[in-house]
Amino acid sequence: MRKLSLAAFGVSAALATAIAGAATVPTPATAAEKIKCYGIAKAGENDCANKAAGHSCAGQSTVDFNGMDFKAVTKAKCLEMGGKEKPFEGINKNVKN
Repeated sequence: MRKLSLAAFGVSAALATAIAGAATVPTPATAAEKIKCYGIAKAGENDCANKAAGHSCAGQSTVDFNGMDFKAVTKAKCLEMGGKEKPFEGINKNVKN
């Protein structure tokens, strides 16, 4: 009976160690690399609310490439598409698809 008890303890300890190790795995770097890129979202494709543009939910933009709406992309993609890292008045006429 005692051997079963020690075996069960060993399995529990191994499982706890495996779970603890999995919890310390870092998240992918790509998630941290995304920025808010303004002026590249098409109507209905913005990623977040924008009170200045008059809506409160993602996907509610009504104008293509509004300088007040953003999409989360990498910095390189933002620059490639002609977006900006800060909101701006008007429409982005320099968007590169």
